[in-house]
Amino acid sequence: MPETMHIGELAERTGMSLRTLRHYDEIGLLTPSGRSDGGFRLYTDEDLRRLLVIRRMKPLGYSLEQMGDLLRVLDAADHTAEARTVLQDFRADAAERRDRLAKQLEMADEFLEQLDRI
Repeated sequence: MPETMHIGELAERTGMSLRTLRHYDEIGLLTPSGRSDGGFRLYTDEDLRRLLVIRRMKPLGYSLEQMGDLLRVLDAADHTAEARTVLQDFRADAAERRDRLAKQLEMADEFLEQLDRI
C-alpha cells in the first residue's frame, strides 16, 4: 500500500474540516483508501488529489452530486468520446461560473472603494 495519512493530516493539508471529510466518506464522494488496525481512515496522495478537485469545485457552487459526476468521469480508465464531452461541458460550465464569481468580486471591490470614500 502506498504511503498513507490519517484524516487529521488530510484535513490540515487541505484546510477542510474533519466533519466534512467524514461526510464525504459517508456519501461516497471521498472514500479512504484504507483503514488502520484501529479502524482509522487512511488516505493516500491520490485521495488528496481527489479532495483537491472537490475543494476547487466548492467556490464555484457545484453540488455534491455534480462533484461526484465529475469524479466518476475522471475515474474512468478509458476516456471515451462521451467522457471527453462531459469533461468539455464541465470545463465550459466552470469557466462561466468563474466569470460570474470574478464579476461578483469586482462589485465587492467597488463597494469597498465606495466605503473608503465615505
